[in-house]
Order: sequence, then C-alpha cells, then structure tokens
Amino acid sequence: MDEETATDSSPGDAVSSRDPGEFDEDEEIHDSHRPSPDLGETPMDTLVWYHVDQALAPAQSYTSMSSQGESDVDGDSESITGVKLDRTGSFSSCYSYDSDDCEKKTSKSRSSDDSSESPKTNELTLDENEFKHPSLTVAFTFTAISDTLRKLSDLEYFFKRELWLHFPQKFNMDMDVVSVVDKLLESFSLEKSLRIVKAILIKIERNKLVQYLQARCTRNEVRYELKKFLKEKYSDLFKDGTSDDGEKPSFSDVFTDLYISSNSHNGPNIEHEVLTIPKLNTNDEPGTPISLKDLLNPGKLYEIRSNVIMLHGAAGSGKSMAIKKLIHDWVEDQSDTSLNLLIPIAFTELKQFEGSRMSFLEVLHTLYPPTQRITEKDLGCTDCKTLFLFDGLDEHEGCKAFNFNSTELVFSSTHKVSLHGIVVNVLRGKVLEGGVALVTTRPMMTSTTPWDCHHHKIEMLGFTGDHRDEFFRKRFKDATRAERVIEYVKSSKTLYAMCHLPLFCSLVADECQHVFRERGTQAELRRSITYMYTKLLLSLIRERRKSRAPDRSPEQEREFLMTHGKVAWNMLEEFSFKRVKPYFSSEKIFNIESVTYSGLVIEYTVTPAVLLNEQAFSFLHPTVQEYLAALYAYLSHQHDKDIFESKSFHGKIKGFLKQQKADLFVWAVEKSLEFEDGRFDMFLRFLCGMELKANQDLLQSFCRSENHIQSTADFIRKKIKENRHPNRINNFKQCLEEMGVSI
Repeated sequence: MDEETATDSSPGDAVSSRDPGEFDEDEEIHDSHRPSPDLGETPMDTLVWYHVDQALAPAQSYTSMSSQGESDVDGDSESITGVKLDRTGSFSSCYSYDSDDCEKKTSKSRSSDDSSESPKTNELTLDENEFKHPSLTVAFTFTAISDTLRKLSDLEYFFKRELWLHFPQKFNMDMDVVSVVDKLLESFSLEKSLRIVKAILIKIERNKLVQYLQARCTRNEVRYELKKFLKEKYSDLFKDGTSDDGEKPSFSDVFTDLYISSNSHNGPNIEHEVLTIPKLNTNDEPGTPISLKDLLNPGKLYEIRSNVIMLHGAAGSGKSMAIKKLIHDWVEDQSDTSLNLLIPIAFTELKQFEGSRMSFLEVLHTLYPPTQRITEKDLGCTDCKTLFLFDGLDEHEGCKAFNFNSTELVFSSTHKVSLHGIVVNVLRGKVLEGGVALVTTRPMMTSTTPWDCHHHKIEMLGFTGDHRDEFFRKRFKDATRAERVIEYVKSSKTLYAMCHLPLFCSLVADECQHVFRERGTQAELRRSITYMYTKLLLSLIRERRKSRAPDRSPEQEREFLMTHGKVAWNMLEEFSFKRVKPYFSSEKIFNIESVTYSGLVIEYTVTPAVLLNEQAFSFLHPTVQEYLAALYAYLSHQHDKDIFESKSFHGKIKGFLKQQKADLFVWAVEKSLEFEDGRFDMFLRFLCGMELKANQDLLQSFCRSENHIQSTADFIRKKIKENRHPNRINNFKQCLEEMGVSI
C-alpha cells in the first residue's frame, strides 16, 4: 500500500466520519489508560503502539462475544464465554472494511462464525458450569482470589495486562491486588470472577496457581457439604427447643461453659458435706482455665506445638458435651475462626474396620462421604486447617493392648494398615498430615501412651459453682421452676458438690422435670440423695454395658459392684480416700475394666515423699466411695454376710437386740457414733436410703426388696431422744429423711 493510500484510509478519518456521540465512551477510556508521557518507554507504551499499528491492517477487527445465561453483579445482562480483545481507539467491532472499497463501511453482524475467525491467543474460554456451588461467599471468593494473586510475585504485571486487554473499561495497570479483586467482585458474579481469574492464569501458563485456586474451591465445597452431613448426623444438636412440659430443650439452649484446666492430674473433686478432706498431693498445681472456643482456633492449636491434644476427665465430667459443642459451633459458624475442616470420629465407630487393612484417608472417606474429594495433599496443605475430634479412646476395643514399640510406624494417610495400626499412629500424630487431633479419654488412658508421643494434656473438670446454677436456669425455661431446682440442690451440700459433674446435673434435672410434669410445679421434690446416686451408678453401668459388655448378666454386674464396694468399705474403715498403685493392685481390682470402663474409679499422678512419680487411684468422689460401701453392706446383709466382724462391737448392741440376729442398720448407727469426726455419717445416710422403695425399684436387678424402715427409724428416734450426741442429731434427722419418715 503506498503512502497516499495509507493516509486516506487512516483510522482517524474512519472514526471521524462516524457520529461523535458513538465513540465518546471509547475515547474517554482510551485517554484514561494512556501512560503518562514522562515515564519513558515502558512495556505499556510498546503494547499500545503495537495494537495501533495492527489496527491499520483491514484484515481483522477485534470483537467481544456476548454470553448467555449469566448476569453480572452490577446488573449487566451479558457475561463472557469467549472474550476477545476490544481495542480502545480502533474501529468499532460492528464494522469491517469492504474488500473493494476500503473506505466503505459495511455493517457486520455478530455471530459464532465471526468469533471462530478470531485468534485463539486473544480468547478466554470460561466454563459456565465451573465454580457453581452454594458454598461460594463473598468472603471466601475475595480471600481465595487474593491469596492466589499474591503468589504471582513479579508476574503480576502479566495478569493485570490480560485483565486490561479483555476488560479495559474496568481495569488498569496501576491497580494493586486488593483493588483488582474488589473490582472483579463488583463487576462480576462470584462464579464468573473465579472463572476469569482461572482463565487468565491458564493463559499466562501459571498452572500451579490454577491447581491452587481449584483446590481452594474444592475444599470450600467439601466444607459446605460436610457441615450439611454433620447437621444430619448430629440432628439432636440442632433441633429446636421445647417447653418444660415437653422433651428436653435444644442442646444450644442448655449448654453451659465447662471448666477445662491447662494442667492435668488435678485429682478428684473433694468437696464434702461432713468431712474435711485434705487436698490430695497431686503432681500438678491447678492450671489456668482454657476456653472451649480456643480449641476451634487454629492459631491457638498450632501454638501448642503438638498435633495431638489429650483431653481427659472423669466419667460424666463433660468431655462428650465439649465435643458436641465444638461440632455445633463449627457447623453453625458460631466460632470466629479460620478452621477449614472439623471431622469428629467416635472410637466406637471404628469397630466396623476391625479385621481389615485400610488407610486413614479411606477411613475418613467411608465415615464421611463428603470428604471423598479431599486428598492427602489437601490434609497436608497449610491452607487446610483441620481438627479431628476423636471421642472416647477408653471405648476402643484395642486400648487394652496398645503396643507402640512393635506397631508399624506410618507417615502417610494413604498407607494401608490394620485398625490397631491406624489408632496407634493417630496417637503418634503420624497420619494426621497437617491436622490436629483432639482425643478425649478417661484419665488412665493418658498413661498408656509413651513419653515420646509429645501429647499436650489438658483436663476437663466439669462445672464450677456458677456454672451449676446457670445450667439449671437454662434447662428450665420457667424461671420459677429453675429457682425451685436450684434451691433444692443447694439444700443438700452433697447434691450441690456432686453437681460439679454435668452428668449428675442432667440426672437431677430429668428427675425434677418428671416430678413437675406428673404433679405440677409446686410438687415436693424427692429428698433422698441415695436415689440420685443410684441413678448415677446405673447410668454409668448402662454406658459400660452398651460400649463394653452388652452380654453381661445382672449377677455379673452385682459381683462387679460387690468387688468395688468391698474396697470402698475397707478404705472407709481406714479413713482413706486414695490408694497408690501397689495397694490397689493387691486388692485385685486394678485393671482397665474397673478404672477406665466403669467410670467409678479415676487415676492421677501424685508426688510422694520418696518416689518421683506415683500413680494413685480414687473413687469418682468421696461420697461415691461412701455410697458404694453402703451398697456393699446392704447387698452383703441380704446374703447373710456380716461386714461388722468385731465381737466387742456385737456385744455393745446385744442387749438392745435381745439376742436376736444383729440388725444391719443398728450396727451402722452404733458404728457412726463411735467416731466423733463423722467419718461414717454419710455411709449411714446412704444405707438408710437403700430402704426407700423407689431406690429398691432401681436396684431390683441386684437385690430383693426388704423393709426395715420402721425398726430402724425407731432406733434412730431413740438415739435422738437420748440426746447424748447433740452434734450427731442433724445427721440422724437426715437419715430419717432418707427413709421418707418424719422425726
């Protein structure tokens, strides 16, 4: 083409021949993106010149294809499936040169045929079905795109150049990452923003970042689907509350904060109504409280520098309640954390994998189908913070035979081993990849793992005083009923002390609610504390039978209780509330069955005068020891076995019995009067409560019904009238109350 012809067919003339109003917008955008002349020659200058030079050729114009079926956030009804460079300052995309007369403008219709003629290098291919998922939120999309673009480093220029080339009206080269993401989300839908970013990354050949962005979105989708799955699996945590006359209220309405200590081995609660029990010489000083929400905070979790946290506590102290609360808060987004995945696994659920070889990842995929798109790489990714909740290590079948020395060491979550191998390596922290495991267990199980596992141990101590009142106020929506229950609990120091266990609080609330439902709000509540202790005992036995011994007969259960009751009686006679390991072993009940599964005994570490470390054992609470001793005495008496073996003691009551067979309750009264410190007062109270019909109904599988209430009450009234023991009269009155008789 000669110079004259080139001048005549200049783009300036062609543009000037059109209606000026037609190009105001294009010209304004062109000016706004033109580089400043004082910056010297830059890649941007070269880029602009290159495109202007190409515009002189009449062979090709750049068009922008309109998509169908998706709307932008700002209301634009068009979206992009194939985006071609819309050059600012060149010919309108709706015109082209005629081959015979280069100055003759002919209208050009937009069609798919035209788009196919455009160079593929200027096209962004967007899959309209990609990234469509209800899990997408503005917060996630902003973070995912921002984190991806920040990894571009010096290649950020090329990404912004592509954005400017395809969307010159929206982006310029001076925008930083935050501005780019803001503009994307302002101009396009969340899905389209992700598609555009992915398409440009593909075009500039940043495939690792494409995979990174895709993985982030996949994990977000899994997170969403996992929450839905957990909401169905733990539906009782999310049901609506009901009135006091209906079923139990919702979990979130009732849940009360729990006291979690940063130190472990704090020993049993020793609050007592009658006795002053010296503080046990435990190995650790009381620690600082830990908020349950901290266990959902990845920052706090990773500060611990251990990927296995052992949360141990006595039976009924609230460990499972804490697990449920963590699940509830994560599913309902009530915890302000960046925890990506929360995966609860009860050890009882692992029984289905006995006898098979599976990888840890296969176990996750089997128990939680929504996680099947999660890979080993995802679990090890720093952007995928995962908390595994392993509840009830003491309920695992193989915990009696943990062998850390000979079990195969596994480092990968895809390595197939036996179930025992999986559990041992979970406790080692080896198959968790980048995740953290919170393992709940009863105290004894913490000593079964070797020292080099580097577990972080914390202890669940249940309710403090304020928590107990708060629980009942939440449990009973009717304020009048709530205050009546609190007053009832506080009327007995023993009941109030035992309410440090959330399980015991729940049993008391159930009983009171039953009374209110049957007899009305003003009905008198049951005065027998023995009855509530029996309910606690049966609750622990039922749990043990369900998880450990489903085929155990009542006779075997009775024998089990007799064995523990005998130890409790022997310790009571010695006025001792703990046993160190050698003595406990000699009584033939030191085994995992009694200490861990029954929930009646707890283990802790003490600091003796000579040895550096010593394991000690106590009953769940001093009053539980006294209750078991009374139960042992009562069951023994039914089988004509005399636990009061002192002949001199027999002589003291021989006259009163008129040579009849010594009555158990008379013996117990005299035994109580022997000791001014009241060490047998609670024992006597529990023994009297055994005579109550309601209590015998609960124990009917262990004993036959007997009634010595009248003769026992007469003897106690006689002692009260004698007034020879004024400091014991109050206890005698409470014994009468236990039997449900008047003074």
